[in-house]
Amino acid sequence: MLFDTDVIIWHLRGNSHAGRSIQNTDSRAISAITYMEVVRGLRNKEEARHWQAFLKNLEFQILPVEERISAKAMFWMDEFSLSHTLQIPDALIAATAEINGLILMTGNVSDYRFLPGLNLKAFRAQ
Repeated sequence: MLFDTDVIIWHLRGNSHAGRSIQNTDSRAISAITYMEVVRGLRNKEEARHWQAFLKNLEFQILPVEERISAKAMFWMDEFSLSHTLQIPDALIAATAEINGLILMTGNVSDYRFLPGLNLKAFRAQ
């Protein structure tokens, strides 16, 4: 399972449903893009330590943006940036899931549902 940035942020803000969704998954991954988006929002060194401990304790795999992912994201940007306002980070996160054969869990299904071949799982913060 590849977790979208929003699910990770929900968990870090204390949402128990997000925490259960993450913990009840056998294999956990995030895109390097999600990693950077979370780090950009950290407010201090304590939050940074908590973030690193979270990744380590739950054995998250951080998937890099490699050539095939970049190519897929560029293709989707060509196809969907004008018609669906696809954003660059979303294209890269989605391509990471699709190229690695992973389900993307997101609370923002509308940002991705038009991408052919992408396997989505909707997250609801409740």
